[in-house]
Amino acid sequence: MEVVQDSTELVNWFRSSAPYINAHRHKTFVLMIGGEALETDNFQDIINDIALLNSLGVKLVLVHGVRPQIQKQLDLHGHISEFHNGLRITDDQSLALVKQAVGAVQIELQARLSMGLANSPMQGASIRTVVSNVVTAQPLGVKDGVDFCHTGKVRRIDVDGIKTQLASGAVPVISPLGYSVTGEVFNLLAEEVATQVAIGLQADKLIGFCSNTGVLDEQGRVISELLPEQAQIHIDLMEKESEQASGTLYFLRAAVAACKAGVTRSHLISYYQEGALLKELFTRDGVGTQIVKESYERIRTATIDDIGGLLELIEPLEKQGVLVKRSRELLENEIGHFQIIERDGMVIGCAALYPFKDEKMGELACLVSHPEYRRSARADNLVVHIERKARELGLESIFVLTTQSIHWFRERGFQFADISDLPSAKKELYNLKRSSKVLIRKIR
Repeated sequence: MEVVQDSTELVNWFRSSAPYINAHRHKTFVLMIGGEALETDNFQDIINDIALLNSLGVKLVLVHGVRPQIQKQLDLHGHISEFHNGLRITDDQSLALVKQAVGAVQIELQARLSMGLANSPMQGASIRTVVSNVVTAQPLGVKDGVDFCHTGKVRRIDVDGIKTQLASGAVPVISPLGYSVTGEVFNLLAEEVATQVAIGLQADKLIGFCSNTGVLDEQGRVISELLPEQAQIHIDLMEKESEQASGTLYFLRAAVAACKAGVTRSHLISYYQEGALLKELFTRDGVGTQIVKESYERIRTATIDDIGGLLELIEPLEKQGVLVKRSRELLENEIGHFQIIERDGMVIGCAALYPFKDEKMGELACLVSHPEYRRSARADNLVVHIERKARELGLESIFVLTTQSIHWFRERGFQFADISDLPSAKKELYNLKRSSKVLIRKIR
């Protein structure tokens, strides 16, 4: 029985992921993997998941960090590297050790990505990597009286060079080292490199691996979506709480910059969580935090193209007798009355408003949210949206007819009323057999 159940879950997951497999094919993703990820037991699984993305036709650019590896080299050689405003001051000796750390990490990444052992997730992967010298840098210079020496910032990204490598089917591996036109080497922030690469390519996604499972709220829950201005609030809080910048803070700054420069979505996931990359990309809700230019969940007026999604949403409740049955033809005729919540192309909520303008009343009907989203406030959001629409039409109250959601509406300010309080046209259609309760709420 367990085998059957597991197989069914696998089939259901694969079916639900199919739209994302199609959507991600031939798209360009920039992956930012900090050096910390390489130190975890989960790193090989991350590599396996990267190989899977590559096999599904996703164009991948891998930017890696080396912070812990640099620190190990410094400790090994008894050298202290100072920081100022969260940035390493890279003197001559530090730079030599940075180069060693970068070289070791690049070799490790290429070795892992090149694995094709039988009886392993990498079997037949045939991933071709290219160590990509595409970052032109310049010195950070002297700030606040501090000379940052060989610490630099990105001056230019060779976008055409990366595109050529991607077109050949290779995965460019880019380090946090940049080179100047005068032949100097500069130590860069990996997050800045990843950001500038994503912006230059106008990548479809920038994905960062950090210790946290996304950005957390005050209760320790993952915030699934942030707009740039919302993410900035969290950045400001993190900067106040700690002098030492964290990987999450670095990446949030990068994501906001990328978002403002045209990268539609940036994802923050944990390098500790097994399968986080696949769960984030191939499930509707993901597991981390997205920083998006505009919300991928919105309320809008339904169209004919939404009929299938509406039927899938309301038919189970019609069978239970909670809702009055509506045929496809009726839905098509009344589609303009419906408002839906769309989440990444899926209808997860709906409500209808039928105005009776002579009486300045409106009927709120067919209020439904998807079973997987009923613990959230989406039904409340729909009611607020319907009320706003009603006000725009000059209506002064809305009413509902319900048999099983009486307390829910009562808790939201709806008052018991009588059939005689309904608009005359609605009184004629009232179904005595259902004995629905009438509840009304003033909206002006």
